Amino acid sequence: MNAAEPLKASDLERFCDYLYQRTGMTYGESKRYYIERRVADRMRATGEARFGDYFARLRSEPAELEAMINAFTVNETYFYREDHQLRCLSRSILPAVAATKGPGDKIRIWSLPCSTGEEPYSIAIWLLENWPMVDAYNVEIVGSDIDTEALEAARAGRYGERALSRLPADVVDRYFEQAGEGDREIISDLKESVLFSPANLIEGSTLSGHGQFEVIFCRNVLIYFDDAARARAIDNLFTALKPGGYICLGHTESMSRITDRFRACRFPDAVVYQRPEAPS
Repeated sequence: MNAAEPLKASDLERFCDYLYQRTGMTYGESKRYYIERRVADRMRATGEARFGDYFARLRSEPAELEAMINAFTVNETYFYREDHQLRCLSRSILPAVAATKGPGDKIRIWSLPCSTGEEPYSIAIWLLENWPMVDAYNVEIVGSDIDTEALEAARAGRYGERALSRLPADVVDRYFEQAGEGDREIISDLKESVLFSPANLIEGSTLSGHGQFEVIFCRNVLIYFDDAARARAIDNLFTALKPGGYICLGHTESMSRITDRFRACRFPDAVVYQRPEAPS
């Protein structure tokens, strides 16, 4: 397919339906140019000349579905994004969680989606810089995403000036090494402190193997879902959160518009949502 051979309306519709069923992302006629460009790229990469043949490959080959999903994900992020929630984490959320723990107990934090790693690494850096009790507990930070290429970039931990622009210069110097071409790379100790793994928000089976967490950051992804996909994602996140645990959404996202299963917690720095404690 090329620019002179646009997708038929029926082909566009079944492609969008398939992508939605597998990812929860909603696309349609209004995004035709965006869709066609990415489909054309993958058809060229696979050597398929007809959309019908390519679509059959897409449905039958997990590796091709992975490549297509990677082509559609949005990885717009940077360090210390929405840092009011990081302040809330160290000042309010973690002290509340730690009050239920003993010294050395595990506290698990999940960044989902984690994109290219800026958000989970931000959590690690912020806690080292701002939570005095960080060494008193076994804090485990996990970053997950549906985009496998983004996960590889996260594991590499190499970032340019724009991604680092919100970090104080002394913080950059402490946690990043020069990597050439103006880039910086996360120091190895910090890189090893964050675990990365694939996960799909709307497929509970890809989340269940991660266990449960005290804190989940799930920011700025639900805006790409419709109501049904948002409800599926939130149900899966509810299961992944320990009773009494907290979830942080993006600043334009509201849990009350999706479900009443969580309790809104209005802390001084941010509004977050808590899974109620299990009945005694």
